[in-house]
Amino acid sequence: MFWKILLAVALIWIALALVGALIKGLFWILVVSAAVFGLYLLFKAMSGSERTHT
Repeated sequence: MFWKILLAVALIWIALALVGALIKGLFWILVVSAAVFGLYLLFKAMSGSERTHT
């Protein structure tokens, strides 16, 4: 019984470490992509194109 509990704790610990690393990596990708998208929207707003989509 002790080994089953130890194995479960070890698996949960490894899973949380992997998920934490994944979230940490994806967070910076999300920040950079949000900044690029914001700059794109700013550029489109300031370009002054007169086209309308009706």
